[in-house]
Amino acid sequence: MRLRTFISIDVEDKELVRKIMQVQRELEKTGTEMKLVEPENIHLTLKFLGEIPIALVNEVKRELSTIEFKPFQIHIKGLGKFPPSGRIRVIWLGVEEGRDEVNRLFLEVEERMKKLGFKPEKRGFTPHITIARVKGPPTSALKDLLKRLKDVDIGFMTVKFIRLKKSTLTSRGPIYETLYEVQARI
Repeated sequence: MRLRTFISIDVEDKELVRKIMQVQRELEKTGTEMKLVEPENIHLTLKFLGEIPIALVNEVKRELSTIEFKPFQIHIKGLGKFPPSGRIRVIWLGVEEGRDEVNRLFLEVEERMKKLGFKPEKRGFTPHITIARVKGPPTSALKDLLKRLKDVDIGFMTVKFIRLKKSTLTSRGPIYETLYEVQARI
């Protein structure tokens, strides 16, 4: 049996999630066909592992357990899109303050997962929180909204955990479950 997995920093602060949902409601109003990320699933992905054998899960946990970091703040600010040019596929919120710390965690996760045979990220790493996946052609209203909200300020959160998550795909969207977490050490 295989599990679809990834390593993340979860956004759990209810006030931040509420502000993100406000932005998502604005996105919906543009008339562009899209799938919004469910409030309980909002996170920053450090590494997508894909479908891995259950036997590998314990090795991933063991490698993650060696990561040490202190709690740090991130500032969730700015609305953007992937790819930067061409047809929009993903809409995301950026990380302003705390980028260096997130990048350091990403590099540590990358290094440890490389030992287990996972390929390094080819596209580079941009700390971001996906909030919508665009399914249809983007409307001019969406493009205008992206310009208008390019500096949207969601707020600050303290990163205290990185988590290994299991993702079960369903017709109603993915269901995430925490398999393991690494807590920041003071």
